[in-house]
Amino acid sequence: MPGFHSPVYFAHGLRHIRHTDRMDKPFKSLKGQLLLDGGKLSGSFFHRTAVLVCEHNAEGAFGLVLNRTADAKVGDALVADLPDVMKELPLHLGGPVQTQALSYLYTDAFLPDADVLPNLALGHSVEELVDLGQSYSTTQKVKIFAGYAGWSAGQLDDEMKRDAWLTHPASLELVFETEPANLWKQVILKKGWQYKLLADAPEDLSWN
Repeated sequence: MPGFHSPVYFAHGLRHIRHTDRMDKPFKSLKGQLLLDGGKLSGSFFHRTAVLVCEHNAEGAFGLVLNRTADAKVGDALVADLPDVMKELPLHLGGPVQTQALSYLYTDAFLPDADVLPNLALGHSVEELVDLGQSYSTTQKVKIFAGYAGWSAGQLDDEMKRDAWLTHPASLELVFETEPANLWKQVILKKGWQYKLLADAPEDLSWN
């Protein structure tokens, strides 16, 4: 896999884009939420995914799929002066958009520049990732992604109106501690007994 190329539009996050004030429809940001396939995305890339919404404003949204991994390690895909422990991390598939684009989520005991959740930040710069790798913090955690999920203005809002997604508050535990293969089902079950049938359904409904 060739080296990553940071996306231009999202290189500094959507937080720098001016919000549009709409008096008739108050905007509700889903930043910091998990989007969960609610059973209507079969056959798509997002089938049974859990997507962390990292940015969401009136101009669009940016998210990272937390439970898709590539058949590669970070060091196989990214040419950079990273420590061996970071090169050995699994590479995650953040979404179907710009699959060579680098994004990463990181946390530490105290992270004043956190911009997704308390103590959780989003990055795109290879140079800053190298700096993180050289920080030697014993409490630091990093998750590295190729590609992302993106929505244009109003697109995610329309999908929410069509009930394409369920939502659940994200947490550091869900982002870093939960096994990706179990994440979607585990969070669906957290939402209550009424979702048990959805969580326990076979991956391919034709098996029923």
